[in-house]
Amino acid sequence: MASGTESDEASDTQEIYKDPDDGRQRFLLELEFIQCLANPTYIHYLAQNRYFEDEAFIGYLKYLQYWQRPEYTKFIMYPHCLFFLEQLQNANFRNAMAHPANKELAHRQQFYFWKNYRHNRLKHILPRPLPEPEAAPPPSAPPLQSLLPAPPVPAATIPATATAPAPALPPMQYANAPGSALAKNDARNSAVDRRKRKRIVKN
Repeated sequence: MASGTESDEASDTQEIYKDPDDGRQRFLLELEFIQCLANPTYIHYLAQNRYFEDEAFIGYLKYLQYWQRPEYTKFIMYPHCLFFLEQLQNANFRNAMAHPANKELAHRQQFYFWKNYRHNRLKHILPRPLPEPEAAPPPSAPPLQSLLPAPPVPAATIPATATAPAPALPPMQYANAPGSALAKNDARNSAVDRRKRKRIVKN
């Protein structure tokens, strides 16, 4: 009789904890709740309302750690919730999230992560392009001024003749030098004067 009674109690217990929809409703509720933990403002709300002081709620957070297994993580759209779920296992983190300043700090760090995560990830994943060979510089063209004709130089800027001017004669050389044109003219004039004198004498 006792064995029959124990089997009946065990069957009743199994019927009590059996989900009518094979756990679908509980799965959806837990998935919705755990994804809410991705929001630091929601964690701050739980801390302000003293949910973290309830031992049953702390046990529930430990129970939800099965969502970190690969067969469940594929259903999660906000993976930050798993990070905060792991942090909520620490009592210091639960107490710190009751302060608004810590809530703002967590929210700000989360924003920076979203802002830079894709860039930082692609920087390490995408292959870097090979450096391109440096192209040889084109041959230098002659300056434009060498191709143009030189402008005419104005007469005012032309220097004096290249030949040096004849040096001035000293004062003693102003007399008629022998062989010069002035000496020849003087000889002719003196001959004419002598002829005139002869004619005057004859007359």
